[in-house]
Amino acid sequence: NDDGGHCCLVNKWSTFLKARLVCSVPGPDGIETHFDELQDVFIQQTQDSKNPIIYAVFSASGSVFKGSAVCVYSMADIRMVFNGPFAHKEGPNYQWMPYTGKMPYPRPGTCPGGTFTPSMKSTKDYPDEVINFMRAHPLMYHAVYPTHRQPLVVRTNVNYRFTTVAVDQVDAADGRYEVLFLGTDRGTVQKVIVLPRDDMETEELMLEEIEVFKVPASIKTMTISSKRQQLYVSSAVGVTHLALHRCDMYGEACADCCLARDPYCAWDGSACTRYSASSKRRSRRQDVRHGNPIRQCRGYNSNANKNTVEAVQYGVEGSTAFLECQPRSPQASVKWLLQKDNSDRRKEVGQGAAPGAAGSAGCHS
Repeated sequence: NDDGGHCCLVNKWSTFLKARLVCSVPGPDGIETHFDELQDVFIQQTQDSKNPIIYAVFSASGSVFKGSAVCVYSMADIRMVFNGPFAHKEGPNYQWMPYTGKMPYPRPGTCPGGTFTPSMKSTKDYPDEVINFMRAHPLMYHAVYPTHRQPLVVRTNVNYRFTTVAVDQVDAADGRYEVLFLGTDRGTVQKVIVLPRDDMETEELMLEEIEVFKVPASIKTMTISSKRQQLYVSSAVGVTHLALHRCDMYGEACADCCLARDPYCAWDGSACTRYSASSKRRSRRQDVRHGNPIRQCRGYNSNANKNTVEAVQYGVEGSTAFLECQPRSPQASVKWLLQKDNSDRRKEVGQGAAPGAAGSAGCHS
C-alpha cells in the first residue's frame, strides 16, 4: 500500500529508507579496510521470529585491494538504526548530520494502516509534509555494525571472491555449530566453521572445498534442504546438489575422523559416520572444538603410528619422482620421510625437497 504521494514521489516509493551496512577490518592508525560491495545475504531464523541473524557476503571493489568477507548482523541492531535519527545535510560545508528538527507525523518510513496509522490505508493519505521529508531524507544517520564489530570470515590475496552464503545449524557432541557454505566466483563451495576462543578471538576452520561444476562458473545461489541433507547450487550453466556431509571421506581411523573436526561427523566405533544426538552408542567420538584424537580415540588405534596412512615411493639417484599425498582433511598434516638404502633411519624432508641419493620416501597423513 505504498502508492507514493500526491505532489511529489508520485508513483514512487515513499516509505523507502536505507542504512549502511559496515563490514570492515580495523588496521593500524585507525585505518579500516572496508568491504563495500554486498553480494549476498542469508537470514538465519532464531527462536525469536522477529530477531533473526543476518549473514552477509561482501567484496572489496578497489583495483589495488581485492578480497571478500562475511559479516554477521543482529536484526535488533538494524531495527535500532532505522528507529534512530535521519541523515541530514546542513552547515556551510553541507556535511551529513543527524536531523534534529521537528519530526512530521506519522514518522517517515512508517507503513500506512499499521498500529500507529490505522485510519490511513495508503501513503496518499499521508500529509505532504511527510512525503517531502521522505524525499529529502531517505538515509539513516547511523550505520549498522556487525557483531563484535569485525567480520566473521575474511579472504584477501586470493584469486577468487565469495558470491553466496548459506548457513546450517548443526548439533554436535559439544554444542551447536553454524556451518557456513560459501560459494565463489570460480565455481567452488567452501565449508567453514568459526570457533570461539577464550580470549574473544576466533578460529576459522575450512572443513572442505568442493569443485561444483566441471566447467568453472560463478555460483549465483545456494539453498539448504535440511530434510534431504543437501545443498542445492546454481550458476549460469546449471543447477546441482551436494551432500552437506561426506563423513566416509575422512578415512577409516578414529583419529582421522576426530582431526577433521566436522560437526556433522563422529567416530562410531568402526567408521566415521553422521553424528546423531539421539544415538545410543556410547562409543561415538567427536571433538569439534579441539580435535584431540589422543583423548577421544583411546582404545581405537589412537597411537599415532597406527592411525596414519603411509604410502611409499621409490626413487633412483640422479632422477626425479613426483611425490603425491592427499590429506584426509584440511586439518590433517602430511610428512615426507626419506630412508636411504642400507639404513633403517628415516629423516623428515620438506615439501619440494628431492632425495640426494637412491632410496624411498614415505608419506604419512
